[in-house]
Amino acid sequence: MSVWLIYAVAALGEIGGCFSFWAWLRMGKPVWLILPGMVSLAAFAWALTLVPTDAAGRAYAAYGGVYIVASLVWLYAVEGRVPDRFDLAGAALSIGGTAIILFGPRG
Repeated sequence: MSVWLIYAVAALGEIGGCFSFWAWLRMGKPVWLILPGMVSLAAFAWALTLVPTDAAGRAYAAYGGVYIVASLVWLYAVEGRVPDRFDLAGAALSIGGTAIILFGPRG
């Protein structure tokens, strides 16, 4: 499985899980929404173990950039808010950092 696909699955799990708590605490949605949210967060943690690296910290660090991009997709697709140019510039920088961490030569 592609590392980008693994990170996309992880991001969906994390954002969906965190949003369930947001919906409950900030939007007044029913408390039972945190149950699928917790399952979603567990899927996120599991997905990160699939990243082909020998160091957990490196997998987590590289994931940060993917999370930023995925969060902006969520902002648009779920919350109906358009990311501005600063959001997009920050996302581009972060995904560049992710690529350097993931694919940089190791010695």
